[in-house]
Amino acid sequence: MNRNLLQSIFSSKCPVCREGEAFVSKNPYDLRKFDKMHENCSHCGHKFEKEQGFWYGAMYVSYAVTVAMSVATFILTFLFYPVASVWIYISMIAIVILGLAPITFRISRMIWMNFFAKYDSTK
Repeated sequence: MNRNLLQSIFSSKCPVCREGEAFVSKNPYDLRKFDKMHENCSHCGHKFEKEQGFWYGAMYVSYAVTVAMSVATFILTFLFYPVASVWIYISMIAIVILGLAPITFRISRMIWMNFFAKYDSTK
């Protein structure tokens, strides 16, 4: 199956072959295993963690994704409830950030991994 970059990121597939699973559990809300990753791709053998400390860069991506979600939540809250108090805005943003934290974690890692791996259609 030939996936594009976004499909690969959102389905947590290997950035090189876009076939193998990156995470052990497909369910991001399986809180015991949401952060567990395979060491290598089962399809092409690509090593996901390039070096020790590789995932620190994914924290910057996570920060950017979280800021984007916060801004989107603020705008949607304003559009649907323009007279809301500041506590409503803070509560809505906190609920969205906490509720989507496992997904943000995975997407951030997948985006970071795709910065350093090039798609190879032959694999």
